[in-house]
Amino acid sequence: MNWFDLKDDVAVVIGGTGVLGGALAEGLARAGAAVAVAGRSAERGEARAAAIRAFGGRAIFVSADAGDAASLEVARQQVIAEFGQPTVLVNAAGGNQPAVTVTADHPFEAINVQAWRESFDLNLVGGALLPCQVFGPGMCAAGVGSIVNIASVSAHLPLSRVIAYSAAKAAVLNLTRFLAREWATRGVRVNSITPGFFPAEQNRKLLFQEDGTPTPRAKSILGHTPMGRFGESQELIGAALFLASRKASSFVTGSDIVVDGGFLAQTI
Repeated sequence: MNWFDLKDDVAVVIGGTGVLGGALAEGLARAGAAVAVAGRSAERGEARAAAIRAFGGRAIFVSADAGDAASLEVARQQVIAEFGQPTVLVNAAGGNQPAVTVTADHPFEAINVQAWRESFDLNLVGGALLPCQVFGPGMCAAGVGSIVNIASVSAHLPLSRVIAYSAAKAAVLNLTRFLAREWATRGVRVNSITPGFFPAEQNRKLLFQEDGTPTPRAKSILGHTPMGRFGESQELIGAALFLASRKASSFVTGSDIVVDGGFLAQTI
């Protein structure tokens, strides 16, 4: 038995146009799943889908705004028309917003409430809530499904500066466990992956200076990571395949897999 064979699965990766989401889309496709790369950038999404088809995988790009239920429903119908009922949903949309970053010059009490709400809309509502609402019921009706939400180490240990992002990702973990309980008897498993620090579009300026050298914050992160390096996008694939597989993780729901090079294990 191939415990990680996904040839009977249809996977939707929300945020598949990004670095991490795109790597997960390719990983699922290499395991045999038909993959819908969903996101707002048609250019990046079409390129990712084409790269998957180039190695013999099955993939399409579907335009989707994770924060808009109507947009997600249109995407869902497109996936069904092309591949059939989705059985795997990966929620990889989200990111930090500079407007709610706490610094010496911009303390907690100066946070703009509207910017805070926008961060929660991006990381919680669009990052998990709405996609689960749109894609989850179809999985429950079919009696089979795996939802993988992307959390963050900052959900476990709130990091300096990124207060709204940390709080929103903590809420993603809580929502994951809530849905795991709600849908456990309906054939749908809901789990999460907690990545450590993986360079991507939204954090590159925080981690690297213009000359490519690490910023002081990056040096602090690396000093707190036992493996002494950042993660590479493909290093998230194994955890995603495990959680997506109805064979390998059939009794796993409400769990969180940490892929962080030991960051959360480090103390002093």
